[in-house]
Amino acid sequence: MMRRSATVACLAVAGAILMASGCGTRGKEVTATEAPQVVKGAVLESVGSGAVPDLVEAVGTVRAKNAAMLAARIPGTVTALYAREGDRVAKGKLLLTLEAAETAAGAAGARAAVIEAERGVDEAKARKRLADATFERYQKLFTEQAVTRQEFDSRLTEREVAAQGLALAEARLAQAREGATAAGTLAGYTRVTSPISGIVTAKTVDVGMTVFPGSPLMTVEEEGRYRLEVAAPESLHGKVKPGDAVPLAIDGVAGPLTGRVAEVVPTVDPASRTFIVKLDLSAKGLRSGIYGRASFSVGSREGMLVPRGALVERGTLTSVWVVGKDNVARMRLVKAGRTVGEKTEILSGLSDGERIVTGGVEKVTDGAKIQ
Repeated sequence: MMRRSATVACLAVAGAILMASGCGTRGKEVTATEAPQVVKGAVLESVGSGAVPDLVEAVGTVRAKNAAMLAARIPGTVTALYAREGDRVAKGKLLLTLEAAETAAGAAGARAAVIEAERGVDEAKARKRLADATFERYQKLFTEQAVTRQEFDSRLTEREVAAQGLALAEARLAQAREGATAAGTLAGYTRVTSPISGIVTAKTVDVGMTVFPGSPLMTVEEEGRYRLEVAAPESLHGKVKPGDAVPLAIDGVAGPLTGRVAEVVPTVDPASRTFIVKLDLSAKGLRSGIYGRASFSVGSREGMLVPRGALVERGTLTSVWVVGKDNVARMRLVKAGRTVGEKTEILSGLSDGERIVTGGVEKVTDGAKIQ
């Protein structure tokens, strides 16, 4: 009985000790407080409403300003290719050759006709020299009354006929030379060269293929000079003028871009109710065929714009750091609209006069004190 009482007394003492230690720990948790993080160097800006450009977006494709689409001018068979897609070629570079037997035969026949016409001119000149010499002798004899008038007139006629024969031979030679030039030009069409310096973007033939006049062969595009061709809605017709500066966005090209309207096609497509606007580009890293968007201004409206650097994007969520009167930063979700230059429109989530962090955003954490 005494042993059991001693055991109970020991357990009671141990429980009291544990309770005392537990109370001491909770007291420390209640009294201990962590100081908030202090952020220095952050840039704050008060937001407010203002005029926001009202934009109409048009999409299109980047194309080379100068492009040469080469086609066959004569029928023939492709015998050799000297360039492929992606190759950079200089002006005058041989791209491919054709075999055209009929054209080659025509050129050879034209050259032979020139040689024959040259011989005809030589013969006509010889006959004229003989006729001139004979006429001079008979003229002297006629003056001395050693020949009759009829004989003299016959030699005069022979001289005139020889002169006419020479003129006709020279005309035939000129005609033969023109024919040879034309035939030579046709024969030259068997060698297809690049009319501009650029890059080969398309090749539609291979060795052994037979082509006919008008068959596409290759496309060469000039590098460094590009345009964005967009299909603008009919509502903008008459409002877009050459020389206008238009904000652009090009896939794969970082940063805001600006294009200048170079051409406006006046006709409207009846199917899509759009018209083509061509904008000159000056950005680097462009290539033909990439997607682009142009934003045409049609007025303005009341809205709120904040610097793009103030936005914190995490997945599909967009937020900003809002700094209260106590200089404590809190993250707040916002709904962003379209981007205008270096700023983005905020549709909801902010009120006039609130301060947000626009610089040093990466330093800020929730609950941090901004100095």
